[in-house]
Amino acid sequence: MNQHHRQSSQTIDIDTRLVRTAAVLTAAGAMVACAGMAVGAFAVLTAGRRMIRDMDVPATQQAAMKWQQAKEASLAGMRAWQSASDAQNGSLAR
Repeated sequence: MNQHHRQSSQTIDIDTRLVRTAAVLTAAGAMVACAGMAVGAFAVLTAGRRMIRDMDVPATQQAAMKWQQAKEASLAGMRAWQSASDAQNGSLAR
C-alpha cells in the first residue's frame, strides 16, 4: 500500500497593521511611564531637600549626636554587665 501523505502548508496570517499599532502604543505607554516616574522622583527629591533644609539641627550633627549616644549606651551596658558579673562572682565565692 502506497499512501500519499499530503503536506499542508500552514502559515500564520498576521495583520501587520495591528502589530505596528501595538508597537506604537507600547512605546507611547513606556514614554508616559518614564515621564511619570521622573516627575515622581523629582517631587520626592524636592521634598527631601526641603525637609533637610528646614531641620533645626543639621543631619551630620544629628548623626554625630546619635553615634555618641550609642557609644555611651554601649559603655553603660558593658559596665552594668561587668558589675552584675562581679556581684554574682562575689556571692558565689562566699
